[in-house]
Amino acid sequence: MGTNDRTKQLLYEQYIRFLHAFESHKDTEIDHFFSIAERAAIEKLPQNLTTIHVIDCIGRHEPINNTGIAEKMNLSKASITKIGNKLLEEGFVKRTQMNDNKKESYFRLSPQGKNVFELHERLHELEAERFYRFLDKYSGEELKVIHQFLQDSRIYIESR
Repeated sequence: MGTNDRTKQLLYEQYIRFLHAFESHKDTEIDHFFSIAERAAIEKLPQNLTTIHVIDCIGRHEPINNTGIAEKMNLSKASITKIGNKLLEEGFVKRTQMNDNKKESYFRLSPQGKNVFELHERLHELEAERFYRFLDKYSGEELKVIHQFLQDSRIYIESR
């Protein structure tokens, strides 16, 4: 086995380990979110990460309709309709209509939804700061390679 082949094998093994670590982290992310929400005295929360991300999408782009959310989140309109109705029923969002279009309804966050949105945003800011500190050990050239690798990896995963 040549050096290049061995390096590719080692990279593949690290890739698999990364996927497992990422899966494990993703499972704990919602628990972490709930524990911080509890400390922030936010009593009512959506019960899954996708729903929290829909609240985040609405908060970033309100007013936004089902189609807009579906496009931004790469989910089906049927899924967004279901999640949107649940969020409406639970009081996280309000449904409004634009003056010029009475047929189309748009979502805005309720005060309760804004609490969830702001908490989620704070957690993402903390994660970003932590990630930036992690990247500090790499040079500018290494960061460019890492960026290219991550971009290529995303394209590779999405094309499967």
